[in-house]
Amino acid sequence: MSGGSGHSLAFRVMRLCRPAFQVDLPMRIDPLDLMVGEDFLQHPPSALQFSSLLSSPSFTAKEDGYWRRLELEEPSDAMGLTGLLVLPQAFGSIYLGETFCSYISVANHTRYDVRDVVIKAEIQTERQRIMLTDNSKTPMDSVKGGGRHDFMIEHDIKELGPHTLMCMAVYTDPEGERKYLPQYFKFVAANPLSVRTKVRTVQDSTFLEACIENHTKAHLFMDQVHFEPAPPWTVTVIQSENEDDLQDPVEKALSKRSHLIRANGGVRNYLYQLRQPQEPAGMRVENSNTLGKLDITWRTTLGEPGRLQTQQILGSAVPLKEVDISVLELPSRVIVERPFLLRLSVSNHTDRRVGPLEVFMSQDEVEGQGAILINGLWAMVVPSLEPYMTSDLSLSLVATAVGVQKIAGIGVIDARDGKPYDTLAATEVFVESC
Repeated sequence: MSGGSGHSLAFRVMRLCRPAFQVDLPMRIDPLDLMVGEDFLQHPPSALQFSSLLSSPSFTAKEDGYWRRLELEEPSDAMGLTGLLVLPQAFGSIYLGETFCSYISVANHTRYDVRDVVIKAEIQTERQRIMLTDNSKTPMDSVKGGGRHDFMIEHDIKELGPHTLMCMAVYTDPEGERKYLPQYFKFVAANPLSVRTKVRTVQDSTFLEACIENHTKAHLFMDQVHFEPAPPWTVTVIQSENEDDLQDPVEKALSKRSHLIRANGGVRNYLYQLRQPQEPAGMRVENSNTLGKLDITWRTTLGEPGRLQTQQILGSAVPLKEVDISVLELPSRVIVERPFLLRLSVSNHTDRRVGPLEVFMSQDEVEGQGAILINGLWAMVVPSLEPYMTSDLSLSLVATAVGVQKIAGIGVIDARDGKPYDTLAATEVFVESC
């Protein structure tokens, strides 16, 4: 890109980026294919004679010549890579998260010197203007006739849409007149990838699935797709069985593999498990539907880096229960028609005293719709709980059928007015025969 007329100076801008491989794709052939058919080597006598012919000095001798330029000397020649690198021939595409780097030349295309040259370069977007270079405090003494001044600028692309690189020069021409030269170079920053998320809650865990789609014309190699949880969440990355699970950080760094997302719509999915920590005694953890954000870094096929961060990802707002009931311990073996103890925990999550409470099994389970019934009293009374305190208890149950059975229908209510607080999630156990 270049511009400027009626001035002694003119700006020329060249974008700096990684060179590309030179690819030469003519129709290359193996000379043996011109001599024999593809089924020739399937006949043992012919194959034996042909092998001796290939090992003869007259056949193995190579002759350099233009007429041999299309022959396949090595299998890798079919790829068309010449081993040369090509500098960018056009501005190309610039994407959000990349670094825009340019080589700028201010050239004096006249035979006369210009003096007191002030040079500025800035990036203008729809939201802001960012100064990249400014020598107004220490102007250049002169730019000789036919000479030039070169410099480089860098800018991290953090906004989508149109960008304008404004280059400005203020100088004194040979007639002593002070002149002002602005030149504008426009480009558009596109989105390299899209991130789609799904959030699902299973009991006390929240699962976040992130689907990353590549919108560029080049393959992207994901260096890192890191989820930064918002307080008080903690995160665990769910990996497939063939993912490396190295504990040593040195080994993990040395064996780190990038995940390929193919060009023009390739996708890759990532799964994270989020949990909230258990509440310490005397403290309440505020429930929030803000889960966190993704930090994504990648490289292109020739190592050009890029980085994006998503906005805060929101999950479903789960109301915080005043009182909840959970399983503390199950017996290692459950035998049919033999009583067993189920250890439970009842927690007060409020800043006031609650209770007394009543732990019970619903009538549907007692009347035989479930294969695991209560053994003894249908309900147990839990004394009043102080704020943020927990009480443990044991409930006697008995199984009436073998196989995989569910413990269900256990709940906690206020013993005075019957206000329901929570119901225990169904828990599966394996019941053995006598």
